[in-house]
Amino acid sequence: MLFRSKILMATTAVALLATGAHAEDTKIGILLGFTGPLESLANDMAAGAELAISEVNESGMFLDGATVSSERGDTGCIDAGLAVASAERLITSDRVSGIVGGMCSGETTASLQNVAIPNGIVMISPSATSPALSTVEDNGLFFRTSPSDARQGQVMADILNDRGIKEVAVTYTNNDYGKGLADSFETAFKESGGTVTINTSHEDGKADYSAEVGALASAGGEVLIVAGYVDQGGAGIVNGALDAGAFDTFMFPDGMVSDTLEEKFAEIADGSFGQNPSASGEGPDNYKKMGEEAGFEPTNAFSPEAYDAAALMLLAMQAAGSNDPAMYKEKVMDVANAPGEKILPGELGKALQIIKDGGDVDYVGASAVELIGPGESAGSYREIEMKDGKMVTVGYR
Repeated sequence: MLFRSKILMATTAVALLATGAHAEDTKIGILLGFTGPLESLANDMAAGAELAISEVNESGMFLDGATVSSERGDTGCIDAGLAVASAERLITSDRVSGIVGGMCSGETTASLQNVAIPNGIVMISPSATSPALSTVEDNGLFFRTSPSDARQGQVMADILNDRGIKEVAVTYTNNDYGKGLADSFETAFKESGGTVTINTSHEDGKADYSAEVGALASAGGEVLIVAGYVDQGGAGIVNGALDAGAFDTFMFPDGMVSDTLEEKFAEIADGSFGQNPSASGEGPDNYKKMGEEAGFEPTNAFSPEAYDAAALMLLAMQAAGSNDPAMYKEKVMDVANAPGEKILPGELGKALQIIKDGGDVDYVGASAVELIGPGESAGSYREIEMKDGKMVTVGYR
């Protein structure tokens, strides 16, 4: 009898492992730059992901009544060592079944290659946009709800051409994100007939950017493109350029666009403009209302994408009937795209029920999700401009 009991116990344990033991609790890691050059964005991103988790829990429909909780980890945005250590803790100590993150491209690559892939854990990044991530060998474990900067570079060229601007200077933060975006933009702009007078890097964390501003001023241009971080060197470059009278009009890519940008530069850089991944329509409107009721700023950059990343992960688990990454990674693209009933923010319980009943869903979410190619967003962008001391939306592309 003792031998038979041991066999039964072992069989039960294996069965629980095979199903992910989802009757108890599923943990999702939220791996973002809560410190560092984009810390002003991280809390609203995390709040977005946690809003999706709360919505799923309130439905009671997830994996036959299982609950979901979250664990946060800090990447410092540009600190690969910290990102790897935080990812290791989330996976080995906190036992998460998936990670919403990373935040910035370099640290995302580091934690993906050094921790997530070796441990077979799915990562869905809301904001890592380097084109290099499109071709990384990820064993089907990496997705992103933000578009590649290959797309953003083309959008930037289109915006400049529509504004009749033919000559620009470019400065970028010296990392994977900055260089990838600057190179993508330069290629697209030159192909459209534009001129890039200089394309040079800057380091974050400096007190004085007068040398960098001097080189940019010497090269000249109608507009200075600052592909940096609003809480770090990007802001330092803009302040330096304004103080020196080198440039008075700037283009701000996604790493610069946030409430902080408006606070710092809306009044003193009137007429400057930029873009960040965002969508219009019922999905974003629903999310804005939900986020405001939850007490955070849902229109801050990449907050909608973070909500969508968590939602996609949980819907994929429901479709797989398991929180085992080896199983649910195969369902992420299925729930993100047609065919199926379109799902907006606030409808995750409805989606879980449809999947449970054997139906299909097409998750649209807060950022008009449509995953293409290697599992990244096709991309819609909000165009912004500084007008009368405010950062205003002037359209979508």
